[in-house]
Amino acid sequence: MAAFNKFNIFMGDLGSKVHNLTADALKILLTDVAPVATNTVKANLTEIAAGNGYTAGGGAASFTSWTQAAGVWKLVLQPVLFTATGGNIAQFRYAVLYNSTPASGNLIGWWDYGAEVNLTNGNSIAVQLDTTNGVFTLT
Repeated sequence: MAAFNKFNIFMGDLGSKVHNLTADALKILLTDVAPVATNTVKANLTEIAAGNGYTAGGGAASFTSWTQAAGVWKLVLQPVLFTATGGNIAQFRYAVLYNSTPASGNLIGWWDYGAEVNLTNGNSIAVQLDTTNGVFTLT
């Protein structure tokens, strides 16, 4: 998967206690419109249409661990699987990690697949969240 890009607001939101990475509901949503680093909340994005196996708001990114070694913190989440059922899932290019616990859906970061992804009926894609090196690290 492509490199993780964090939204500018993320570090400020951490310092303001908007995110509790070990307890809040983190999700991955799909979009075909490029996010920009200055986006702050889910409403700033254009999510793909719900249907055919894609639920509005995206899929849960289940928490695995938030650990520290030598002053480097690492967030590990489980990959998120999307499966097209009953038809194709709308075309997308970007996967966006956000916190769905705050009503505004504060943004964390995104990945660019580099080209549009067309998920046809019966097929799946896993948003591969690195379970070894973590989604991201903070030092």
